[in-house]
Amino acid sequence: MDERYSRQTLFTPIGQSGQQKIRGKHVILVGAGALGSANAEALTRAGVGKLTIIDRDYVEASNLQRQQLYTEADVLEKLPKAEAAKNHLNQINKDVEIEALIIDATAVTLEEQLPDVSLIIDCTDNFETRMVINDLAQKYAIPWIYGACVGSVGMSFTIIPGKTPCLHCLMRTIPMQGVTCDTGGIISPAVQMVVAHQSAEALKILVEDWDAVKPSFTTFDLWRNEYQSFKVSKVKKSDCLSCGDAPTYPFLTPENATKTTVLCGRDTVQVRPPAQRNLKLDKLASDLAGGGYEVKGNPFLLSIEKNGERMVVFQDGRALIHGTKDLAHAKALYQRILG
Repeated sequence: MDERYSRQTLFTPIGQSGQQKIRGKHVILVGAGALGSANAEALTRAGVGKLTIIDRDYVEASNLQRQQLYTEADVLEKLPKAEAAKNHLNQINKDVEIEALIIDATAVTLEEQLPDVSLIIDCTDNFETRMVINDLAQKYAIPWIYGACVGSVGMSFTIIPGKTPCLHCLMRTIPMQGVTCDTGGIISPAVQMVVAHQSAEALKILVEDWDAVKPSFTTFDLWRNEYQSFKVSKVKKSDCLSCGDAPTYPFLTPENATKTTVLCGRDTVQVRPPAQRNLKLDKLASDLAGGGYEVKGNPFLLSIEKNGERMVVFQDGRALIHGTKDLAHAKALYQRILG
């Protein structure tokens, strides 16, 4: 195994000294789905010292089309994604310390993992978690790499606290996608393109080649053959509550978290978003019907069913998840559909 990293160390920007730096670093991946599993494999093969994988979900058949670490055996066993990823990664490189955490990524659970972390990679599927990552990264001055994809579209941006705009700044200027893989579908090449950007940026950060870190926001559409890169340095705001001159880290507070409550006497969980939304129910119904959901509704709400699960979504973003008292499952289903 002495030759394991020989081709990587021959690459001048890394070399032997860079490989030693990679070996000494700890990376957290938030999410072990399409982006998470591919980034996890890339970093494990690159020889990172420790990799912590956080995910609350388990492997399903619909994942196999694009989530490259998993197998049909994982589906049959209904293995949690974090644990399945650890099993496969241990067979790729036993020298990398893999930690699998089967938990919901919240402000509290994520903050507990941050001591000694060199980098956070966003591989999640919802903006609530991303904004928590953003505030924690700013609070503890940890670089993180945003990534998202749906359909044939992907985007990525590397956020360096104290230097680049944060995600909170960007959201004022750059529109972020609102559809999800469950409503808009996804092709695996879009995943691989985002992962290529994220894992390359990760290596730059791990070897501390800060001048090489990409300063622009990148987005592409592989189906339409479009690729764009935006300079965003001027987007950074001194009054930003997450990264400005007097940060308050608003997304770490309980009032900015999704609220989940088991309704008294009913096998139902109510999910309430942190801020009132104004959903376009006609558009949502059309997207969901295209994704194989059975949808019924009126101007005020939608009733959504698939695989024995039923959810009623109201125009203000509130939802009732029927047939469960599991708060984490209800929240995951809500975010899978509404992002």
